[in-house]
Amino acid sequence: MESIQMGAEVFFVLMGAIMVLAMHAGFAFLEVGTVRRKNQVNALVKIIVDFAVSTIAYFFVGYMVAYGVNFLAPASVISGATGDVFAKSGFDLVKFFFLLTFAAAIPAIISGGIAERAKFYPQLLATAVLTGLVYPFFEGIVWNGNLGLQGWLENTFGAAFHDFAGSIVVHAVGGWLALGAVVMLGARMGRYKKDGRVVGIPPSNIPFLALGSWILCVGWFGFNVMSAQSLQGVTGLVAVNSLMAMIGGILVAVVVGKNDPGFIHNGALAGLVAVCAGSDVMHPVGALVTGGLAGALFVWGFEQCQNKWRIDDVLGVWPLHGMCGLLGGLACGVFGLEAFGGMGGVSFASQLIGSLLGVAFAGISGFVVYGVLSKTVGIRLSEEEEFRGADLSIHQIGAYPEEDLTQNR
Repeated sequence: MESIQMGAEVFFVLMGAIMVLAMHAGFAFLEVGTVRRKNQVNALVKIIVDFAVSTIAYFFVGYMVAYGVNFLAPASVISGATGDVFAKSGFDLVKFFFLLTFAAAIPAIISGGIAERAKFYPQLLATAVLTGLVYPFFEGIVWNGNLGLQGWLENTFGAAFHDFAGSIVVHAVGGWLALGAVVMLGARMGRYKKDGRVVGIPPSNIPFLALGSWILCVGWFGFNVMSAQSLQGVTGLVAVNSLMAMIGGILVAVVVGKNDPGFIHNGALAGLVAVCAGSDVMHPVGALVTGGLAGALFVWGFEQCQNKWRIDDVLGVWPLHGMCGLLGGLACGVFGLEAFGGMGGVSFASQLIGSLLGVAFAGISGFVVYGVLSKTVGIRLSEEEEFRGADLSIHQIGAYPEEDLTQNR
């Protein structure tokens, strides 16, 4: 019975890892549908290669930074077949796989913000640093109790910082890291005119954008529900709260975004980002409100970035993941309280401190990492390369090669 139970746990976490892995296809197609046709191949290649680099960085460095565990031991040991350091049936290995998919979401988030003008290999270098050192450092503080912050918050305010599935640890950190990258890169050519005009750059493919959103929405139920990391800890409350937050984000984005399909499909994601932190402690009505607030915040934040602040964040990843992630960390400290129908066991003061520390750490780290790369190896394509598009400039092939060949005859 013990071996059957452990096998079930391994299978459960493995299915969660596969569902979150599938979300990376969602990141890819969301970007493919948003960028211009001359940058679609680059979007696809960036996401899959970033995942490969993230795997190496997190396996050899990042997981050890976060959890003090490395897998440089015989296979019989790390699989749990011999010794008592690792769990039986390779449970620690699938746990690594599951948490890796979270870590790899960091460069996938950033990719959407820096689209259409970023160099390829410098971004891979940034990915290695972020998933090997920067993200795991904060991940370990929150999810492994490193440096004693969680213990101090619990002793001081009665509850530790609560982030069940990563509103802050994954999404806010990814979004605020992206802010540094976007600002250091600068706006795309021709985006903002000297006379104050903002030149609109329409998405290339709404169906691809919608497909990316749908893939992310489906995979998110693995992202959130299976963050329990055990069959004993899984609860349907997380699933329903995720559903309600997604719906809240959609419906508010329909109204606030004036029926724009880009806002609507990203509104669903905004709700899901915001509910991650408190999905295990909120009442479904609280999750619905949280998702609705996130949908409105994304629309407002995207328009402010693009039109007022002139931050050319192509997919709006700072508003979507950075702002809505911060909202989620704070909302957990409100709608998770018993007074608002939640499960309790949370403190708004802890949520405030943990959330602000997360965004401050990520914001500073983003400017440092991309600032250093900008000054050393450079992070932006030349004007000629950007004009041609990243597809031909970097990969020597467009998204529609047969069509390109026909046009050149």
